[in-house]
Amino acid sequence: MPRFMPLTCLATAAVLMISTPVRADIAIVINEASPVHQISHGEAVNIFMGRYRRLPDNSVALPIDQGPLKARFYKALVKKDMAEINSYWARLVFSGRASPPQQTDTLKDLVDIVTHNNNALGYVDVAEMPSNMRVLLTISESP
Repeated sequence: MPRFMPLTCLATAAVLMISTPVRADIAIVINEASPVHQISHGEAVNIFMGRYRRLPDNSVALPIDQGPLKARFYKALVKKDMAEINSYWARLVFSGRASPPQQTDTLKDLVDIVTHNNNALGYVDVAEMPSNMRVLLTISESP
């Protein structure tokens, strides 16, 4: 076996690791004082897509979109891009059937709303998970 073979394998592995985008999972979170401890993927879809605005304990759900993470979240949750999501909400709002989730511009704003409201739920990158929130569901992004 040539001496440079292990070095070539190591270099190839390093290039593959650098060129592969790393995406963390997205956690749907709620105030740690909430009586709700988990939701299903279907419940998350229904709440964030305006089909049903109740948490599993039958309290009113207040979904919050986080602007910087919104496109990644909806792609992972319902496999739709922002043009499709915006079109979906335009139809629902125009018909008067539902209104989209409240939107925040920063993680800090999301944390502020969720920590002051037991029924508010939002989403965060797992790598930025605030300590004072409970994870209801973790969703993975498709490559």
